[in-house]
Amino acid sequence: MSSAEGVVLVIGCGMRPYREYLLASAGHRHPLWLFNGDEPTWQDRYITGATVLDLQDRDAVLAAARALNATTPVFGVVSWDEALIVTAAHVADELGVPGAGISAIEGCRDKWLSRRTLTAAGVAQPDFGFVHDEEQAVRVAERIGYPVVVKPRGGGASIGVSLAEDGEAVRKAFRTAEEASFGGSPAYQGGALVEEYLTGPEISVDGAVVDGEYTPMFLAHKTVGMHPYFEELGHLVSSSDELLADPVLRSTLARAHGAIDFRYGVTHTELKLTERGPVIVEINGRLGGDLIPLLARFATGIDPGAAAVDVALGMRPHIPHEAEDRWVGVRFGYPKQDCVVESVSVPEPLLGNGILASGGLVEPGARMRLPPAEFISRHAYVICAGRDPDDCEVVLDKAMAQVRLTAYPLLPSVATGG
Repeated sequence: MSSAEGVVLVIGCGMRPYREYLLASAGHRHPLWLFNGDEPTWQDRYITGATVLDLQDRDAVLAAARALNATTPVFGVVSWDEALIVTAAHVADELGVPGAGISAIEGCRDKWLSRRTLTAAGVAQPDFGFVHDEEQAVRVAERIGYPVVVKPRGGGASIGVSLAEDGEAVRKAFRTAEEASFGGSPAYQGGALVEEYLTGPEISVDGAVVDGEYTPMFLAHKTVGMHPYFEELGHLVSSSDELLADPVLRSTLARAHGAIDFRYGVTHTELKLTERGPVIVEINGRLGGDLIPLLARFATGIDPGAAAVDVALGMRPHIPHEAEDRWVGVRFGYPKQDCVVESVSVPEPLLGNGILASGGLVEPGARMRLPPAEFISRHAYVICAGRDPDDCEVVLDKAMAQVRLTAYPLLPSVATGG
């Protein structure tokens, strides 16, 4: 199909190591036009054309979308960038193409709104309160009961999220969450959510919604660490995961999406498997990050970039029902301390070693700081396959043992007198 027959508009493309595979598969599915903050480089091979503009200026994005549609029909809108999904919803609404709906995307992006909406609909989720200062945070935590989770209202990727087990920890967690909130959209700056800490394994489910009907596509088991923070260290995906067919889980997901009136799009929903059943942690109005959709492609045969385009065009995505029975996982490398990177090397995928993909995530000279100074401070990743979850973890351990980070400590700056 030529661009004269119409394009799917992609708003923002994300960092190359994390999102190139999505842009590639989306471009194979349908001609793409990219709105980006910088001139395209590596993206050129996957797109029909591009417009460079300030993606944080919603009015400018809407004007550019109208101008594009006047010359090249826009049939759908896609974004997998958390900071841009609300703007993408406005563009879809403006152009009259399939979309989640502005209120539905706000119901994902604004976690306080999401909590209130899901509570009103009777969907299982943690007890919560939104607070504006440290003392209010302590009062809400004492009402809920320790430990509690404190998080920004509109964050993503567990940035600024931490566990607090007493009043002093709550005060510190509030400061961390509120500071993180100022790094994102002005609409969600200030204050923090204080929530019940849910015990049990954490999973995520990426699903497709077409005309309000939710269909789960793939499920990932999450590993977190760096207590009291929730850095996402790795994920596991399988085509044979029995949880994906669990009727209670599927009902919870469908009811949650119905509660926010999500119409068309793909979502990444995080849940805890608790004693009272699956409980919604949050709904994200985009495909999952952390290379989870790439794991799904390796494990299930689903092409997530193509699925996102299909749904943006108002069509149901192709979900293969037969795939190789194996587990695929990703593990991320973190430095042991704040540092300046000199070099990173990773093991290569070779026949028989179980490694499917690997790569460095930083360049020499990069300054890396661990939470709470910075989040997602990763220097490398490995993706591996195994016969079952335990076997996959063993292969991941062996692969990570071959990752080499050469760095020197990043010392705290010392103020000097003038």
